[in-house]
Parts: sequence; structure tokens; C-alpha cells
Amino acid sequence: MAWKDAYQYVGKILGKQDADQHSPQDRHVESGRQDAALPLGARIGSVVNVQKTPLIRAISQGSLIVMPDEAETRIVAISRVQLPIAGKMYRYYLNADAEGGEKFLQLYCDADDQLQELLYCSHLTRVIPETVEDQQAFLGENGVGLGDRSYSLWRQQLTDIGWDEASLDAAFADADSLLYERDIGDPGLDFVAPVKGVETRIDDAGGQHGLQQEVVFMPYRRSLAAEGGQTELLLISTEILHSKDGDATQRSIHVDFMIALPLEAERLLVQ
Repeated sequence: MAWKDAYQYVGKILGKQDADQHSPQDRHVESGRQDAALPLGARIGSVVNVQKTPLIRAISQGSLIVMPDEAETRIVAISRVQLPIAGKMYRYYLNADAEGGEKFLQLYCDADDQLQELLYCSHLTRVIPETVEDQQAFLGENGVGLGDRSYSLWRQQLTDIGWDEASLDAAFADADSLLYERDIGDPGLDFVAPVKGVETRIDDAGGQHGLQQEVVFMPYRRSLAAEGGQTELLLISTEILHSKDGDATQRSIHVDFMIALPLEAERLLVQ
């Protein structure tokens, strides 16, 4: 069962749960944890070897995924994303650059701590919602915006942030936009409320450095080829920073767009 299925299953039983309902005691335990007893035996500093064949194949089919470079072979930060699901979600960061170079592995483990889903994610772009209307749209507060049935990513958006023409031609061909369909909820509904959670990230083994932020996100997906193609996910996440390195005065809001590809666990080695 993938995390989205677990989220929908628990949602039917418990109803809507806001991230702020996590108890302060739970948050304290999470924020103070060290990088021990994690799936795949991962720790900060662990060497990660991702088989690049699925990524190369996806790129050849027009994916916007960006492969890890030679310097992105170690886990530099680890986070737990607390969600109203039966299971746990982790992120192993290969790049935690706050300016937009983030790359991470996202793992979902079920209630029995068995790995059920693995995604490789690379940063596409970051948007700062400067108006109240923009913030409401990216939070899905008025029943529109984040959570709509589909999302169109426009070629001009990527041109404006510096993507080269060759990469854009490979992804868009003759189209002006790429259409992604919402990946959770009833596909017949025009709007489904986005997922809310709290991400707590540690940037060192002792847990002295890191951040905590509220995340409001929605996954969208598209097929890369008409037949037999891989699935590419577009993860749109509004992130409200609550604290950094324990400093609660560090506050900000931004929207990250991540491209993700499902991977088989056999294609990943953590040492």
C-alpha cells in the first residue's frame, strides 16, 4: 500500500486531521531524535548508490527529473514527515540546498515498518507566494488552487528560470504545457483538500541543526509515454518554516515544485 492509499484509508476512519494536532511532546521527541534505527540502515553520512538506468530511461521519455551529480552520493540530512497515515514517511536528503537544489529519497513504510514506496525527487523550482490570494491558492484554502483536479506546467515557466532549449524540447516536444492529474482522492472531484503534515529535519547526527516546518502538499502525475512508459510525479508543496536550528524567529513561506520518480528498492543501496 502506497502512502497515498494509507492516507485515504485513515482519512475515511478518522476524518480530517490537521498537522497542528500533533502533541507538543511528540514534536519534541521527533525534533530531538538522532539518525538511528532508520529504514535501510541509513544515517547522515551514509553513501547512497542509486541505479541510474530508470532515471536515464525516464529522461529519454521526456521526464524533467534531474539525476544526482557526483557530489550527491551521501545523505546530508534526514527528515520525518508526520502525516495522518498508518505508517511513516522519511526523506533522505542528498542535497538540502535551501536555494533550490534539493534532492532526496522519499520512503514510505507501513505500520509494520516495511518499505512500501520509494521515490527519487529532484527540485524543479521554488515560488514565493507574496499576496494573500497566492498564499490561499497554494494552501487550497478556498476550495481551489492546490488540490485542483489537474495542474498544467508551462514551457515558458521553465524557460523563465533558465532551463535550456534542448531539455525543454525533450520534455515538451511541440506542446506549450505538460498536464499532470491529481494523484489522490476521487478523480471525479474538481477539488480535493491537500495533505497536511509537519516535517522535522536533522542536519547532523546529534540533531543540533535542522528545521521544522508545516507542509501542505499535493502530488500530481503524468505518464511519460503512451504505452509502457514510466510515471512521473509533480509534488507541489507549500512549506511554512516554524524554526531553524531551534530558532523560532526563523519564519518564512515558500512553494517547492519537485519532480519524482518511483524506484524499486532493489535499485538503491545505502551503506
